[in-house]
Amino acid sequence: MSKNIVIRDLMKIYTKGDNEIHALDHVSLEVEAGEFVALMGPSGSGKTTLLNIIAGVDAPTSGQVFVDEQEITGMSETQKTKWRTRHIGYIFQFYNLLPVLTAYENVELPLLLLPMSKKDRHDHVVAALEAVSILERAKHFPRELSGGQEQRVAIARAIVTDAHLLVADEPTGNLDAESEQEIMTLLKSLNKELNKTILMVTHDDAAAEFADRKVKLAKGKLL
Repeated sequence: MSKNIVIRDLMKIYTKGDNEIHALDHVSLEVEAGEFVALMGPSGSGKTTLLNIIAGVDAPTSGQVFVDEQEITGMSETQKTKWRTRHIGYIFQFYNLLPVLTAYENVELPLLLLPMSKKDRHDHVVAALEAVSILERAKHFPRELSGGQEQRVAIARAIVTDAHLLVADEPTGNLDAESEQEIMTLLKSLNKELNKTILMVTHDDAAAEFADRKVKLAKGKLL
């Protein structure tokens, strides 16, 4: 299989007063295209930092990250913003839906950054909402949805641009057990049926069981 993600000797150092904090310490990792990987470890282990660097949201102190053979660590902020729109779908623990927009409008947001006709945007939004079984709630506002429904809308927003790489930061951390099972089953189906590569930060062993592989970090190092 081809390598979707290649990480080489990644360092992320924060300075706090006279102290240096090594959030990531010489991390190297490879992820196959279509693989579902769970990033695990205690709070402060560097999981979310690693996820954000892979997604182009944060920059490392040193090291390289390649996604589909593109070195994203060498991109400017403008280049990374354009690249993220096309290639990355980000799923958050607290959904990050805009309360003044309907489910449909929240999912449509990433498409407004792309050169697309209104009809094409509509077709993409409907397909994404259908893929996560939430189309019937398209006209509802976030306050009118359950937590599980909100996360489905957030996942629809993450896949609406047909991004091949989904990064999820504690996607079930704010859900009850039944909703967690539904969301993880949905992510697994996106992984298997649509061949999405998924990197998921989680501290939940039950959620991690849905992944093909578990990668554990502690104090910024891969174990």
